[in-house]
Order: sequence, then structure tokens, then C-alpha cells
Amino acid sequence: MHQTLLPEGWTRPRGYANGILAQGTKHIFCGGQIGWTDKEVFECTDFVGQFRQALLNVFAVLETGGAGPEHMTRMTWYITDRDQYLAHLTEIGATYRDIMGKNYPAMSVVVVSALVEAAALVEIEVTAVL
Repeated sequence: MHQTLLPEGWTRPRGYANGILAQGTKHIFCGGQIGWTDKEVFECTDFVGQFRQALLNVFAVLETGGAGPEHMTRMTWYITDRDQYLAHLTEIGATYRDIMGKNYPAMSVVVVSALVEAAALVEIEVTAVL
């Protein structure tokens, strides 16, 4: 379905891919998902808790489109606190694998000053190809 791209001589990245070659007939463009529930309630105020919920939201959108984490080709995270992200990398990695498995799309993490929802600490958008 898709192939990870690793230029010759490059070190294999951990937890993401530098590039993905995808071929398919259906594409899913998952808009930014934040760490609130399906009722738009923030049950967690910490970074890892909101990250978990945002991933669950992405998973739900993918599933609704007939896809799963294995179909992800691109993922962008927008975070409001670089220090919190770096301080919790182990928990973030474990949470990611718990929900998305060992499916690592091309990924970017961008630090932003704020998100539209004031209580949001992370927003994740995904592209998937089936």
C-alpha cells in the first residue's frame, strides 16, 4: 500500500518516516484533532492526556473512513509547549504505539504560540491513503 522512503546512507529515524511513497484510490484528510472528547469536553489538562485523546480522535476519523493507522502517510502535530513535549517523550511514544501501533508516517512537530481552543495543548492532522 505504501513504502517508507529512506535515502541511502541516512540514519533510520525513530518514531516517524522521512517520506512515504503511497499509491491508492482513496485519500483521507483528517482535520486537526485536539484533546477533547466527542462531546467537545477536555477531560485532561496535561499534555500526555490531551495527546492520547487527540490520537483517539484521529483513529476514530480514520476508522469512519474505512482506514486504520497503517494507512497514514503524513501526520503533523501542533504543540504549544516544547518543554512539555520533550519532558514526556517516553510517555508520548508509549501512548502513540498503544493507539497507532508501529505505523510511522512522515511526520512534523510544530511549536505554536496557541491553538484556537484556549485549553488545547496539541492538535494533530493526518493524511491517509487507502
